[in-house]
Amino acid sequence: MELTNQVALVTGGGSGIGLAIAESLAKEGCRVVITGRNEQKLRDVAGASMTVRACDVSNRDDVNELFASVEKELGPVDILVNSAGINVPKRAMADLDPDEWDRILAINTTGVFNCMHAALPAMRKKQAGLIINISSIAGKRAMALGGVGYCASKFATSALGTTVGLEERQNGIHVTNIYPGEVDTPILADRPTPVPPERLAQMLKPEDVAACALTIAKLPPRALVPELIITPLYQEYS
Repeated sequence: MELTNQVALVTGGGSGIGLAIAESLAKEGCRVVITGRNEQKLRDVAGASMTVRACDVSNRDDVNELFASVEKELGPVDILVNSAGINVPKRAMADLDPDEWDRILAINTTGVFNCMHAALPAMRKKQAGLIINISSIAGKRAMALGGVGYCASKFATSALGTTVGLEERQNGIHVTNIYPGEVDTPILADRPTPVPPERLAQMLKPEDVAACALTIAKLPPRALVPELIITPLYQEYS
């Protein structure tokens, strides 16, 4: 499908998977908006064809103002990529601060809900739209490495995306959950122990996930990819 002049909004667009997807969509001619909490960080990485908007996705008023601003300036969002996400170093149940639990769920899950809720009315009106949620294989298979907060948030986000996809397909809206395995992104800085260089070299890169997202975005309207799992070759998934 031709993507030229499609309005694409990417959360968590300042680094990692979000930035890689934003760059790939911009190269295809999309009018890309990247958003995150740190405006200067966004400006430092934004390409010439990208618009920068600071937003805390866990704040519903912020999100509604963001979508109103984008629609006024560029038009309604055609492609929404939910890539904002966090984890914390102390992530086992015995160590996790309840306030950190709340923060993880607020960004990783409620943030996705807020953005989808804001994007869907215009998509329903057009009877078209694509939403891509960057989840994790930790949202398919609970794992100690991810921790209880991260896994719970990603399981919830997976259910959210799947359910909305079932509800909205009659309106011409496509929803895809992407489940990456280990990816070399800044979130690794919050691992309980540093990742060895030899493991980093084997991990997926953000552009690998971006290539999947772009392929999905370019499919014809008749085709739907409800979910996609991508892992590095070394990482088991069963």
